Amino acid sequence: MQETEQAYGLWILVILNSVIFIVFAFSFFKPETKRDWRSFGGFSAFIVALFVEMYGFPLTIYLFSGWLSDTYPTVNFLSHENGHLLHTFLELEGNAHFDALHITSIFMIGAGFMLLSVAWRVLYNAQRDGKLAVSGIYSRIRHPQYVAFVLIMFGFLLQWPTILTVAMFPVLVVMYWRLAVSEEKDSRARFGSAWDVYARHVPAFIPNWSKKFALKQGDPQ
Repeated sequence: MQETEQAYGLWILVILNSVIFIVFAFSFFKPETKRDWRSFGGFSAFIVALFVEMYGFPLTIYLFSGWLSDTYPTVNFLSHENGHLLHTFLELEGNAHFDALHITSIFMIGAGFMLLSVAWRVLYNAQRDGKLAVSGIYSRIRHPQYVAFVLIMFGFLLQWPTILTVAMFPVLVVMYWRLAVSEEKDSRARFGSAWDVYARHVPAFIPNWSKKFALKQGDPQ
């Protein structure tokens, strides 16, 4: 009973973890436009929903408590470790914090934040100079920041899937895709043929690691 009581209702941890990850993402993303704030707001809502169930109130476990208790009668899902549902469903051995899923998720979350960081530096310099961002990570992918948010969210889903976050994930992916399409329309209107040259050579969401885009002499800028 003591383990159960300590696993949830830890609202200080909910607030602390939510603030840490949101501020961390904000420091890399630095939203300015309404479009930026929409993408960042969706990500922030996902983070809050995640940590509310991870440390506050296990809504998913309560809603599926009947099925869970019938299917896994020996598992105490109100202990924190067993809140890693995929670990149990896939019948993985050992501590859930050290299984392949958790390690993969840590890698994806770290890669996402690193991608946010390197993308913002390139984008900031390009916006400051009034130019199209085509260097650094933008020479391999057109929308690294949106890809970064998706990587981070998917990484958290591998650790701790919940009804709300699983439902929010595809909605946010579609939202980021629509924001990317809107951004591209604005970029095409602003930079004209320079954007067309860039878009023909650099993929939108899946990085091209084999070939790096570079402006050639005579290309519009």
